[in-house]
Formats: sequence, C-alpha cells, structure tokens
Amino acid sequence: MTDIAHIRAVAFGLKPLATLASPREVVRQFTPNWFAATMGTGILALALAQFPARVPGLHAVAEGLWWFNIGLFSLFTALYAARWIFYFDGARQIFGHSVVSMFFGCIPMGLATIINGFLAFGVPHWGESAVQIAQVLWWADAAMALACGIAIPFMMFTRQTHTIDQMTAVWLLPVVAAEVAAVSGGLLAPHLADTHHQLTVLITSYALWACSVPLAMSILVILVLRMAVHKLPHASMAASSWLALGPIGTGALGLLVMGGAAPAIFAANGLGDYGAAARGIGLIGGVLLWGYGFWWAAMAALITARYLREGLPFNLGWWGYTFPIGVYAVATLKLSTLLPLAAFAIIGGGLVILLAIMWLVVGARTVRGAWRGDLFVAPCLKSGQ
Repeated sequence: MTDIAHIRAVAFGLKPLATLASPREVVRQFTPNWFAATMGTGILALALAQFPARVPGLHAVAEGLWWFNIGLFSLFTALYAARWIFYFDGARQIFGHSVVSMFFGCIPMGLATIINGFLAFGVPHWGESAVQIAQVLWWADAAMALACGIAIPFMMFTRQTHTIDQMTAVWLLPVVAAEVAAVSGGLLAPHLADTHHQLTVLITSYALWACSVPLAMSILVILVLRMAVHKLPHASMAASSWLALGPIGTGALGLLVMGGAAPAIFAANGLGDYGAAARGIGLIGGVLLWGYGFWWAAMAALITARYLREGLPFNLGWWGYTFPIGVYAVATLKLSTLLPLAAFAIIGGGLVILLAIMWLVVGARTVRGAWRGDLFVAPCLKSGQ
C-alpha cells in the first residue's frame, strides 16, 4: 500500500459513517437489533448494583450506566420510529424476514431493564414517584412483550420461511420478552401501595412467565436436535449459542422473585395458605433451572472456544453474549441471598466480572462500527423478503 493509499485508508476509517452512501441511511437501515445493546447495558447496571463484594463507587457506576441506558433506549426509539415514519415501505419488510423480525423482542426486554432500574436506583431518590413511573412503564412493557410473543410466532407460521437446518437460538427472542416482563412485575409488586394492585401485578407476572418459559423450553429441545443433526450455525451467528441461557436464567430469576413476593401479597389478599407453597416452588424451581442453565453455559463456552479457532466476525449479534450471562448472574446472586452456600456468591460475582469485560469489548466494537457506519445494515432490505 502506498503512503497516499494508507493515508486515504486511515481517513476513511476515521470519517464518521464513511461506509454509508448518506447519513440518512442510519435511519433507513436501523433495525431492532440495536436494542440488544440496551439489554446488555441495562443488565450490567443491575448486576453491578448487586455485586456481592463491597466496592467503593460501584453503585454510582451502576446508576450511571442505568442513566446512560435510558439515553441509549430513547435514541434508538427515536431512530426506529423515524424509520417507520420516513421509510415505511422498507420498515414493514421486517415482518417477512425470518431472522431480523425475531429482534422485536429486544425492545420490551431493553425497556424492562430500565423499569427495574427505577426500582433499584430511582426509589431512593424519588420514592413513590419512581414506583408510579415504573408501574406505567411496566404495563406498557408487558403488553409489548405479550404482543411480540404471539405476533412473531404467528408470522413464523404463516408468512416466513424457516427450515430446521437454518434455525438458531434467535427464535427465542420474541417469546422470552414475556418472562423478562414477569421478573420486572415480581420486583414491582411489593412496591405498590394498594394490596389489590399488588396481587394483580403478581398474578399477571405469573401468567407472563407461563406464556414464555414452557414455549422457550420447547424451542430449546428443537435447538438441541438441530445442532446434533446439522451441527453449528455459521460463525456470524456464533453469539446465538449463549441465547439459550437467557430464558433459563430469566425463568429461574422470575420464580425466585415472584416466589419471594408472593407470601406477603397473598396474605394481604386472603390467600395466605398459598404463600409458602409459592415461595417453595420458586426456590426449588429456581435451583432446577439454574442447574439446567449451568449445562447450557458450559456448552456455550465450548462452542465459543470452537468458533474462536475459526475466527469470529463482529456484528450486533455479539450483544447476545451479554444479557444471557447477566441475567444468569443475577439469578445466581439471588440464590446466594436465599441459600447458605457461598459458592453461589462466588460464581455470581465471577459472572458479573465476565459480563463487565464482555460489555466493554462489545461496546467498544459497536461504537467503532457505528462511527464508520458498518453496523447500519437492514438484511430485510437486501434480501427482498
């Protein structure tokens, strides 16, 4: 490469949005995949706030990440709304795309981390006002999650083309959103002043959990068969191997959180006989799902090591490394508060550290790709599906 060519190459790499024909392409090519970054950032903020060791300033860092995530989610919402307003014909093509449409689930899941942050970080500052904001956002989040969990599978059955050999764990994304909302509901319910509202939110959360976890488990069965028969997917989908940990970790966390909230809420509504059973089911079910998640985490680590030998191309799918690890870490830390076993605190703390490292790596690569414009790609436009 000549000196002039080298200078041009460097300049090309530093120029913002250099790979795009026009800055407007940022809007035209914007997809829900980007909301996976809000999921990863939000779960890191929540996990750092629960880190088992006392680290000076760590809580402030966690709260700062939560505020940053609010800004990120707001920006992405504006960009995606703009795409629907100014490029409606292109935006609606997503419904026929067999992969990109799955990422609709990232929108309510990203919002759920912000809702949880209002309870973890907002209540100490604003008290009841933070709870009220969280309640309004939660009902909207639950509606979006349920809509994703029903509408996207219906489109899979009627409009899209799928084959088992092309299947990946991305199928989980639209259905998992409901159980993420269930966790948020379990956290929100005890903060509500009215006991009837507490019961309404808690029972709704149990229903959301049931709309998600059994279906996610059935998808995992198909996924095991797919990988046994057709082997691993292309390296561009390498991060999807970790997605299986998401519904398992979230399912465990949901049972633990809702089970913990149930005794007091049931008792306040004349259902005290069921409180202890709900707590017991939550603990035992949470441990069982945690063990299942350990198997998937080990398998995902081995699969990732296999991919590393072949080289891993970066894409927005790398955010799939963050949220599953994060929610499994939070479930592990929750178990550490319920069981007198130090191993859970040690494992949970280690997972939070791993999550922070992954967030830094993926975040840096995302900023670079966004600056150059490489990551603004809408496959549904290219494929014409």
